[in-house]
Amino acid sequence: MRSALARRLAVQPPGSDPALWRFAGECHGFFARLTGYVGALALVAIVLVSLWDNLQLQNAATVAKPGWSAAAHAYPAFAVSQSDLLGKTESYEVLLHPEGGRRDVLRWMAGDKPAAELEIYRPGGEASRSGPPVAEIAGRMDPGGARELQSAGLIGSKFGAVALLGLIDRGGEPSCLGFIKRFDQPELRISGWSCQGNTLPARRAAIGCMLNRLILLAAGSDAKLAELFAHAELRRGDCTPGAASAVRSADWVTGAQNPQLRGGL
Repeated sequence: MRSALARRLAVQPPGSDPALWRFAGECHGFFARLTGYVGALALVAIVLVSLWDNLQLQNAATVAKPGWSAAAHAYPAFAVSQSDLLGKTESYEVLLHPEGGRRDVLRWMAGDKPAAELEIYRPGGEASRSGPPVAEIAGRMDPGGARELQSAGLIGSKFGAVALLGLIDRGGEPSCLGFIKRFDQPELRISGWSCQGNTLPARRAAIGCMLNRLILLAAGSDAKLAELFAHAELRRGDCTPGAASAVRSADWVTGAQNPQLRGGL
């Protein structure tokens, strides 16, 4: 159906110039077509802008996906109670991965020198592409060194036997000790290192006490995590100097000369 204006233009008023009347009709058709063209171009532009924005978002997500990022407002899920590291500066960092992984990292500094580190890693989809955990611990212990570790035996803790790792070729000096403990249910890895103590037995005992004093503050919806820590608390040992010495003398697991570990850690 034609518009009222089109119907009026179709009928030439009496006394009007036919040439002017035809010109007015051509102008009306031109502007009508021009309006249609501009509208089509605007629609195409809107579609292109939308596609470009989506592509930019996808590219940004692809770039950000591989890495870990600090969760500035995340609440601590773990703590070390009654720590003998209280005289040292403590920091707590939560790292999140886009594929679901979470790392809770506690660090202690003695002045400007690192003293100890404890990491609780709950893996997500990124775990299948991560490197060997021993190499990762070596890099955290000795960032500028050769990053080579060797087995340093076992110690007992409320989480069970824990594998120790020592740096290779330290010229006879007491080496900082790394440690690692993995669980299948829930999927969890507790690892870190410590330079506490002037002798190797003292450093072994310091790691054992750190693990015995590790507590869970919040499990969220992870019932298996809460169950793991609840059962571990039932096996929690005493960390007083006398008790630690008695345990070392009574239990071969905490002795200075452990058999070399076999198999993957």
